Amino acid sequence: MRQVILDTETTGLEPEQGHRIIEVGCVELVNRRKTGRTFHRYVRPDREVDWGALQVHGITNEFLAQQPRFGDIVEELLEFIAGSELIIHNAAFDIAFLDAELKRLPGPPRVIRDLCTITDTLPLARQMHPGQRNSLDALCKRYGVDNSHRELHGALLDAQILADVYLAMTGGQAALILGDTPETHLQVTIEPVPLARPAGGLRVVRATEEELAAHRRVLEIIDKVSGGKTIWQEHRVSA
Repeated sequence: MRQVILDTETTGLEPEQGHRIIEVGCVELVNRRKTGRTFHRYVRPDREVDWGALQVHGITNEFLAQQPRFGDIVEELLEFIAGSELIIHNAAFDIAFLDAELKRLPGPPRVIRDLCTITDTLPLARQMHPGQRNSLDALCKRYGVDNSHRELHGALLDAQILADVYLAMTGGQAALILGDTPETHLQVTIEPVPLARPAGGLRVVRATEEELAAHRRVLEIIDKVSGGKTIWQEHRVSA
């Protein structure tokens, strides 16, 4: 099973208002394990970054002016995610931006849902934790995922954090902190193992007379040592 954790950063909140993707980050999981393969690109949006968005991710217009356009990196991105299950927090946001970028490109129309299945961890978290905050930061705190190095949002950084949160949410992986620093840890993979139920009824094994007699002798010894204050004797008297 191949899964790709994906996150984007953008110039603003609404693709319908012409806002664009400026960063894409992906982390690959195979059979619920990180493979070490990632995809990370910055993208020149050909428009200004909103001030509010800049406060979130800190990616400046000057830096983006030196980056390739989305059309220059799109085939590499689609090759990385094709056929996978995309894991995204608040998927509607990222998918809307990706589809808007694809729509701007020449050639036959393409949409992300035709290339991948999509799992949104936000409604999953809301179902598991109703009435609670389910932002990525809140989930990190809830599942003990270290995000202390996350001063600003970043697509690859957030995808890496979401990978840890998703594995913790779905019961597949936990981190045991062994040292004084967050970098020193052991990854422990916990795979559920189904138990086969035996055919037919449950077998009942009853004690033999010899075993019952031996058991009574042990109880008598315990009762004598306790001065007759054993619970079963008190229960017998009160009954």
